[in-house]
Amino acid sequence: SDDTDAIERIKIQHGTSFGYPISAVGAHVSAVPNHQTGRTTNINTRAVVAMAGTFGYELDLNTISEKEKELVRQQIKDCKKYWKLRQEGKYFRLTNPMEFTEYAAWEFVSEEKDEALLNVVTLDTHCNGAVYYVKLKGLEKTAVYVDEQTGRKYTGTALMNAGIVLPMPMIKDDYQAFQIYLKKVK
Repeated sequence: SDDTDAIERIKIQHGTSFGYPISAVGAHVSAVPNHQTGRTTNINTRAVVAMAGTFGYELDLNTISEKEKELVRQQIKDCKKYWKLRQEGKYFRLTNPMEFTEYAAWEFVSEEKDEALLNVVTLDTHCNGAVYYVKLKGLEKTAVYVDEQTGRKYTGTALMNAGIVLPMPMIKDDYQAFQIYLKKVK
């Protein structure tokens, strides 16, 4: 599809993933407001969605702020860091964005089940919203996984049966995205 709006792409990429591997899906961070929908999403959300494909930039980097340029540098590092996991790992659709409208979630798990990358985009934000848990898939039940950012440890069983609590979205920004990288403790 030529539709580059990040929120629209969540549905497009979800459907496409049933017929094509992630490594075959072109996905880019495009300019905002989006030239097709007029929607504005932050650069983090656009990057998280694009990382569910080949990942690239389809915008004039000279027009973004210095803060966004720093984020782009980090996104490129993350893209390289998670490349093998995203391109060769097992892909799990954790929600169906056609039916569930609170958030979209998908996950990549390495063949060895020693690392996972959880991706979440909030689709609807409410005042005093509910706490949501995302149940992961494809992990080793008895293994312990550590969240790279927080240092919290979880068993594979806990992550797959109870789930991981989503960070509360900040009210100032719709369509927030999160990536949580989990590594098996040896």
